Amino acid sequence: MRTSYREAMREALREALRNDPRVFLMGEDVGRYGGTYAISKGLLDEFGPDRVRDTPLSELGFVGIGIGAALGGMRPIVEVMTVNFSLLPLDQIVNTAATLRHMSGGQFSVPIVIRMATGAGRQVAAQHSHSLEGWFAHIPGITVLAPATIADARGMLAPALADPDPVIIFEHAQLYNMEGELDLSAVAGCDIRSAAVQRAGNDLTIVTYGGSLPKALQAAGQLALQGIDAEVIDLRVLRPLDMETVLASVRRTHRVLVVDEGWKTGSLAAEVVAGIVEQAFYELDAAPARVCSAEVPIPYARHMEEAALPQVADIVAAASQLKAQT
Repeated sequence: MRTSYREAMREALREALRNDPRVFLMGEDVGRYGGTYAISKGLLDEFGPDRVRDTPLSELGFVGIGIGAALGGMRPIVEVMTVNFSLLPLDQIVNTAATLRHMSGGQFSVPIVIRMATGAGRQVAAQHSHSLEGWFAHIPGITVLAPATIADARGMLAPALADPDPVIIFEHAQLYNMEGELDLSAVAGCDIRSAAVQRAGNDLTIVTYGGSLPKALQAAGQLALQGIDAEVIDLRVLRPLDMETVLASVRRTHRVLVVDEGWKTGSLAAEVVAGIVEQAFYELDAAPARVCSAEVPIPYARHMEEAALPQVADIVAAASQLKAQT
């Protein structure tokens, strides 16, 4: 079945609302407007204002309401318009949702799902374009997801809602228009604990996630024309990291390149590299390499934005240099 990432997300929401009366969607413009990225278009008419709730422009407030509803037995899906705005309810997420199970001695859980768009490439400047997933992946007590395929866009929501603890889903805004065939068997088997090998290869491993996955796959195709057989790992789950899948690949290819749209300093890419060095140092034939965004606020101008972000050519160049090392 051919569909888009956007339509897959919408169908996942529709299925969740249809199957469980405890589920409701809330956030800015999710109702009458149909969602800033048209994910929830039509759901208000189908399920009504009690299940699809427009909220005031107060992320701190409505994320807190979602946490309270989860504590009361509901299964809220809270949409934050963009990851930059998630800094407003950061206290609710970090100091409340992520800690309550621990601080209550296991008496309380917070089964909330928080969705948000992330990433750049749309000329919406610094306040709407950053990739802060690594910040949230630092926090114990939450699961952090980054669906990069249509199957994961369709399949990750159900296990996220079934999780008794908070789950954050980062949807790269550049993926919403992506179209492809939806494998329903992949949806049925979707989990929120493991990474996935998206392209097999023997010469080097490219590790990435989210909006960088299509770029990594395109780069792997170009590398193949140069005689370099790259394996591409999609992390999928940023917390907890599935390092075993990454390490198994590195132990076979002996070279690794990590592609991360976040900034290099203190990045998720740094965590992946550290894990590889700690657990598979003597398997490496070359030093691990990283391709990350330039350490600047994401610019507005198209040519500057493109220059600041990891591009296919950057990945190809870094991989070629890595393969040439002995």
